[in-house]
Order: sequence, then structure tokens, then C-alpha cells
Amino acid sequence: MQKLSNETLKREEYPVKILQFGEGNFLRAFVDWMINKANKEIGFNRGVAIVQPLENGLVPMLKEQDCLYHVKLEGMKDGNPITQTELVDAVQDALNPYSEYEKYQQYFLSPELELVVSNTTEAGISRVENEDIYAKPPKSFPGKVCQLLYQRYEHFNGAADKGITFFCCELIDKNATVLKEIVFELAEQNNLGEGFINWLNESCNFCSTLVDRIVTGFPKDNIKEIQAELGYEDNLVVVGEYFHLWAIEAPDHVREQFPFDKAGLNVVWLNDMTKFRDKKVRILNGSHSAMVALSMLSGYQTVMEAFNDETISEFIQNMVSEEVSPNIAGDKEALKVFADEILERFYNPYIKHYLKDISLNSISKWVTRDYPSLIDSFNRTGELPKRLTLSLAALITLYKGEYNGLSFSITDTPEYVQFIQNEWSSAKSVNEKVETILSNKEVWGVDFTAIDDLIAEVATYVNAILAEGIATVLKKVA
Repeated sequence: MQKLSNETLKREEYPVKILQFGEGNFLRAFVDWMINKANKEIGFNRGVAIVQPLENGLVPMLKEQDCLYHVKLEGMKDGNPITQTELVDAVQDALNPYSEYEKYQQYFLSPELELVVSNTTEAGISRVENEDIYAKPPKSFPGKVCQLLYQRYEHFNGAADKGITFFCCELIDKNATVLKEIVFELAEQNNLGEGFINWLNESCNFCSTLVDRIVTGFPKDNIKEIQAELGYEDNLVVVGEYFHLWAIEAPDHVREQFPFDKAGLNVVWLNDMTKFRDKKVRILNGSHSAMVALSMLSGYQTVMEAFNDETISEFIQNMVSEEVSPNIAGDKEALKVFADEILERFYNPYIKHYLKDISLNSISKWVTRDYPSLIDSFNRTGELPKRLTLSLAALITLYKGEYNGLSFSITDTPEYVQFIQNEWSSAKSVNEKVETILSNKEVWGVDFTAIDDLIAEVATYVNAILAEGIATVLKKVA
């Protein structure tokens, strides 16, 4: 079998106009895949140079294959399974700035450079004490950006048309806004001048984005079969779900410059991310957090296994339609379409989305994702939403660590887990245990006692789960 490379496969050449910080599976199966699509569908004509943010990474493997690789997508569309495999040739180069600084510098000083895309993990957009922005390269991602922009500003004498647009994909709220704040701090700390700061404000665009696609990465379990299908030895195959969504907060001129949506891609341009992020968090993430404890108590290991249980599927769909969506502002029909697309992903037969992974830090996740919907529903109807309330009861039952012969290893703030399990081990009644657990504001960060009858209702559900079994309770509430 031939190795995938420029010598074995004819590829397209594109001018490098995009610098990408991050060479991992997600960006290659999401952003680079989109750029590839736009190149083919609308003549986008932009190539990518990948920059490895850390000293060690995948750049050597990318170079071995001349930055060529395949993306295999698997999922559901209109209720039917769908698979697609595409060659990505948008990436033109990959480099390690720690060992190839001059080459790296040539790219960020190129007059053709327009866009910087990043996914340096949540820890990447952070402050480093005593950051040296003159290092080759600086240690942090914001330090690298500050250096890149300052050298570019000086190289082009502050030309207004040589500013750069940034699309940040890190999983933090207002990711590009945070990046911009740190870059400005570094500019001021290093006395880079008012002219440079004005140029940053007037000629550069820091665009926060929200990304959504499950990417499972390299398919090591069946790579031989996939390579046989491809007809090439591709050691950088990336597998992900068919669904994708990229919400980008950007001004009109940026939308016109990078018209991904015109290529049939699910890219949503926004003036303000706040409401859209709230919608996504409440429906997708809120559904995950609400179902995880119920599903694990039911003995399931993956989202798909749980959603193949008609009772759990009905429970989540009714929760979204009756207790979550009515509290979200906006066009109700468009919201229903959005929710249907989200929930369809739960049936994906190809993606093993483990409930144990979703359950990580479930306390803060439930409070962030589901508590706002519970409060809003209560205020809107005057009644406690029964499904969201049951999900909270299931959560504190799960944190007991064992149920109906099943054992659970809880991954959360250790002292919070210990507190809850100590209460479960006490001689108190179930009602007293639930009240003590839910009254601890330090654990939950909110005051459950302020909501009429909530703690009593949760205790009722916990008693029912222990006495009747989770399956019976779910059928009554779904």
C-alpha cells in the first residue's frame, strides 16, 4: 500500500493565508476540513500553515505525509446513518516554532496572511508571569500573538490593511476577548507604544467563536480497514461526527472576507455570542448533564446506549421541549429545529460518547447548565419542573458511589465528593441527608433552600429511586 504524500497523490496548492496554532485532531477535523470544503465549493483559495504551540507535537508526522490526511465523518442526518470520507489538502505546511523560528517568522510577516485560528486548549489562553515577548518564541500563546502582531506592525509601518483576524476555538467563554485582553496587557507592560495599541484596536479583529463537533480522533481499533478503503497508508486519519457547528462573533467585513456559510457549512455569524451560547449550553450540554446520572444509574455506559432506551429518550426530549426551550428567547420554530438537530446526535451509532467522561465534575456542570433552566421554568410556571428536579435527585444518588449493585467512581472536587458520601453514610433519614447535601452552598455555589419545596421534592424522588428503582421512576416522570 502506498504511503500518503505529494508523490503518491496529486494535490491542490493554495497560498498560505491562514496560520493555525494547534495541530491536534479537533482543528484538523473541524477548521481545516471547513477550509478544505470552502476551497472546493466556492473557490476560497486559502491554504493553512500549522504552528505547533508546544515544543513536542505532531508536526513530524504531518511532514511525513506532506500535511495530507483524511477525515472520516459518521453520524445521523434526517434520521438516517451517514458516513463520509474526505481528503484534506488545505494544509500546505506545518512547523515547530521552537526549532524553525525563522520560517515561522516568515509566515507571520507574510503580506498575504489574513487569519489566525487557534485551539491551544483552555489553558492556552492564559497569563505567564514575566512573559518574555522577545523570546524565539515566547512561552504562552498570548505572548506569541503579541510578538507576532508587534513585529508585523513594525514590518509594515502600521499599515491598516496588514492587520490580522483571530478566530479562537478554545473552550472558554469569550475566548478571543480574553486573548485580546492579555495581548493588550503585554503591550502595555512592554511599553510597545500607543501607535501599536491603536493599530491593534483599529486594524485587527479578535473574534470569539463557539465550536461543536465530537471528534474521536485516530481510529486505532480499525485503522487497517480504513486504510484499505482509502487505498493509502494514512497515519493521520481523523474520525468525527457528521454534525458540525461553528458560531463566530464578527463584524460584517470579516463575514464577507471568510464566507464559510456560502460553502454549505453550518457556520453562524453573530454580533453577540451570549444568547447563542446560552441556547447551546442549555439544550446540548444541559441534556448531557441531566441524563448522565439517570443513565449511569440505569446501567448504561454511552449516550447512544442510554438514548436507545425509549424512556430515557422520551424523558430528555420532553425535558427540552417543556422545561428548557420555553425559557429561551427567540423564534420558537427555529429553536425547535436547533433542538431536534442537537438531540438527533444522541442516536449516532458510530460515536462512543462515554457517560463516565460526561460525568466529570457533574456538580458544577449541572449548576451551570441545568439550574438556570430549572429556575426559569419555576418562575415561568410557578411549579417545579419535574424532569430537571429528578435529574438533580439522580445526581446526588449517583454521588453515593453505589446503587443497585453498581459501583461508581466519582470524579469531582474531592472534598465535595467526600462530604456527600459522608452524608450518605450517616445514620440520618434519606430526607435529612438530602437536605444537608443540598443546603451546602459551598458545594453547589447556589442556594437551593431559596426555591420553595425544591429540597423536599428532590428528597421524594431520591426515596422513590431507592425504593422503586430508577426505571420505574423514569417511566412515571418521562
